[in-house]
Amino acid sequence: QVQLVESGGGLVQAGGSLRLSCAATGRTFSSRAMGWFRQAPGNEREFVGYITWRGGGTDYADSVKGRFTISRDYAKNAMYLQMNSLKPEDTAVYYCAASLSMSSSYYAVTSYDYWGQGTQVTVSS
Repeated sequence: QVQLVESGGGLVQAGGSLRLSCAATGRTFSSRAMGWFRQAPGNEREFVGYITWRGGGTDYADSVKGRFTISRDYAKNAMYLQMNSLKPEDTAVYYCAASLSMSSSYYAVTSYDYWGQGTQVTVSS
């Protein structure tokens, strides 16, 4: 079992920045990758980005490339999402997730085994 807890959400003006954190506890050594997803009201949960747990490789959705950066602190079992140049369309509940699978693809919701409870990010125009 892996437990995930997000924090750092809030209200920010367009153009501003936020940093989300995801703290992982439990069998974290078994995680292969961790990802960030978001879900706006009425929309499906969508991929934001992922990081491989050991190698630190990352990839991002086109909509956030160049603005969002994922990092992880291996020793603290924590993952971060630095969000810059925020836009109103970034408003959503943001979720972190952990995958136990060795895969070349971590873009789908179904690639992940554990999820946090989510943290709200609201960007005002």
